[in-house]
Amino acid sequence: MSMNYSVSSTGETLALVPEEINSLVDNIRSVIFMDRIKLEYLLAAKVAGGHVILADSHGVGKTSLARALAGSIIWKAETVAAEEIAMDPFSRIQSTVDLLPQDIIGYSRLSGPENEVVFNKGPIFAHFVLCDEINLLTPKTQGSFFQAMEEQMVSIEGRTYPLPAPFFIIATMNLKGAHLFPLPAPQLDRFMIQLSLGFPSEEDEAAIIRQHGRTDGWERFKPTTASTDLLRWQAMVDEVAIHDDVIDYIVALVRATRNHPEVSIPASPRTGVKLSRLARALCLIRGRDYATLDTIKEIFIPAVAHRISLHDPERPRDGVLKEILNSVPVDPRRRRL
Repeated sequence: MSMNYSVSSTGETLALVPEEINSLVDNIRSVIFMDRIKLEYLLAAKVAGGHVILADSHGVGKTSLARALAGSIIWKAETVAAEEIAMDPFSRIQSTVDLLPQDIIGYSRLSGPENEVVFNKGPIFAHFVLCDEINLLTPKTQGSFFQAMEEQMVSIEGRTYPLPAPFFIIATMNLKGAHLFPLPAPQLDRFMIQLSLGFPSEEDEAAIIRQHGRTDGWERFKPTTASTDLLRWQAMVDEVAIHDDVIDYIVALVRATRNHPEVSIPASPRTGVKLSRLARALCLIRGRDYATLDTIKEIFIPAVAHRISLHDPERPRDGVLKEILNSVPVDPRRRRL
């Protein structure tokens, strides 16, 4: 059942967004062989101001994806401070068990004859941060990301430092094998969506070898999207309408995770906030000025699965969430029966 609630139109500006997004998508897919829908989800999370976790095997293109996303942006002086233009917009953190919080956020040191306090910024000070194998970090070091992900700033030794805008974290973790330090529920809850690139098709795998089996596989790759456009899209998310019936449906789905007998840790209230914003961003990049019920249903599992835990860890969380989708009526009148 589909209910569309269009409140207002953002006019010609909105009409341009899908075309601009298509240009960005085509540019990324010129070097990354990735399912378009998943790429739309990733871009929607970015436009919504969220962060993404990739649960995948090694060697499937996670680092290249982050590099392509960062490299597609033309950094404009009017939106980016001069010191930020000078820095590398893409930063990679290769997680190991011995990394400390200061290896992520930076540290203060004394400099010069007057012992002036100087702050050395860590790798988190970038527009696009790839944290590889985040579950290899100790809980103390994982905690370095909490404030950055929620407030886009970091605090150290009583001082607070803003992170550059736009700011986006892609974290990866391997779901197979021994996990030294699995991410706690509050940490996972701060990621807007969890995706898996998966292994490519036979045809795509052959194309990957043809293109990236050469030293010039990235030679024609160039930035195509201005940072001003990215910031404009982020601002436009608030202009995408969301009807009360759509909000009520989100609430019903989230609350259903708290009543399901197999769920040990249900979805938090933050889930509804993130789900609604992701839906509005996805509708925006697809050219709609309103969030739809069908969009909520489409993204519910990838946006919620990492936020819940089950009594039986071997039970697929996707299956439980499908049961919830099937059991919660779209029509608000049926939910009141």
